[in-house]
Amino acid sequence: MDINILLALQAFREGAGDIFTKFFLKMSYIGEMTIVLGIIAEIYWCVSKEYGHYFLMGWSGNRIVNGLLKVTACAYRPWIRDARIHPNTEALAEATGYSFPSGHSMNAASLYGGGAIRKELPRLLRIVLALIAVLIGLSRNFLGVHTPQDVLVGLTAGVLVMWLTGKLMKWIEAHPEKDILVMCIGIAVSVAVAVFAALKSYPEDYDSAGKLLVDGKKMANDTFKGVGWAIGYLAGWVLERRFVGFSTDVSMMTRVTRFVTGLLGFYAVSLILVPLIKNWIPGVTGIISSCFLQMFFVSFLFPWCIKRFERNEK
Repeated sequence: MDINILLALQAFREGAGDIFTKFFLKMSYIGEMTIVLGIIAEIYWCVSKEYGHYFLMGWSGNRIVNGLLKVTACAYRPWIRDARIHPNTEALAEATGYSFPSGHSMNAASLYGGGAIRKELPRLLRIVLALIAVLIGLSRNFLGVHTPQDVLVGLTAGVLVMWLTGKLMKWIEAHPEKDILVMCIGIAVSVAVAVFAALKSYPEDYDSAGKLLVDGKKMANDTFKGVGWAIGYLAGWVLERRFVGFSTDVSMMTRVTRFVTGLLGFYAVSLILVPLIKNWIPGVTGIISSCFLQMFFVSFLFPWCIKRFERNEK
């Protein structure tokens, strides 16, 4: 049934021209990992530290869950399962890893779905955020890079992780001294997922020419990225709590300054340092290290910099 739905959407996409395709490409874009992380980082630095931690913790958890499910299910992408599926070529660039569940859908659930389930937010805002999450998931079907099952499970699992994250944060608020315990458990789980992904066997199916259809080891790279992000967040979270303690209760000018400098710093790390580290340190270690640095910048290094700078400015 999943393939039949994709074929129907493909026929509509090809018959309708570029209007809907461009719209859904934009929706898919705002569900990409770096875009979602960048938005969450700005919320954390400039808008609300509490909500920022909630989104960062939930997004990190979702990356671990997504990575674990992907290398466990080892589900092939739709066009590999059925040659009749012709995905949009622009969307293929971000269609990395195994298919199940959809990473974009879990990203969307982390930020937009995570906001939609916060009952203290205005009702209209929650409806809009929920709609965005659904449209991001639908975009992956419309563009032919995920099945409806991939998206449905991704959105559901992602929102569940965010709900559990909210519960965990309330528990930590009541037991602030347990932050190191939470960090250690989270890092242990992340390392266990990385070991599982590195050591497990992967399906080896070949086409009629004898070419390997999917290299499972390469597909696991998304899982290793999630491990790096999760460990980077957890380490930065505890260090910030204990040694920085910055606040988002600041003037509008300070918020604007943080927004601009933080955005520049984030993309300098993402577009310059991350590729450099991957080139310097090959393999799984380079992937985990580069993603660790990216998240550690968000959760600790930039907060440490702005706290020091703003203190010196007073």
